[in-house]
Amino acid sequence: MHRRRGFTLLEVLVATLIMGIAVTGLLSALRTSLRNAARVSETDRAAALARRQMDELLAMRFLPKDAPFGGLFPPDVTGDVPAGWQARVVPMESVAPPGQAPPIGSRMMERIQLEIWWGENQNRRTLNVEAYRGARVTDADIPFLQTGAPQSGGQP
Repeated sequence: MHRRRGFTLLEVLVATLIMGIAVTGLLSALRTSLRNAARVSETDRAAALARRQMDELLAMRFLPKDAPFGGLFPPDVTGDVPAGWQARVVPMESVAPPGQAPPIGSRMMERIQLEIWWGENQNRRTLNVEAYRGARVTDADIPFLQTGAPQSGGQP
């Protein structure tokens, strides 16, 4: 009696089905990995932009107090992704005794709140950072530093 060697049509179909399921699972995992890698890359770019913008703000001697201000980043530094920033500088505390206005020119602390945003409308993402710096009290700072004056603690 002669036996044929090889696979039957049913065995080939089952093997093809199993291979198709495995390849589909691998492609799905690869797509998820690529999406996560792109998200990490965007977040790294936003962190670098935040670091750069915060360094610029810290180096500026005079910034508007308790009023949001901002701008857009050029496309060549964002990888052609729309991106920008908004900041707010809030006088924090001075060396004046409680209940007294600090003398003009005395030392105080300022908080710089910075929000970096990137992406289109529904896919817009943000990164918030803060920094503190020493500054000199000006006439415009007095309302923020006196006891009972409104203190801004919100986001930029």
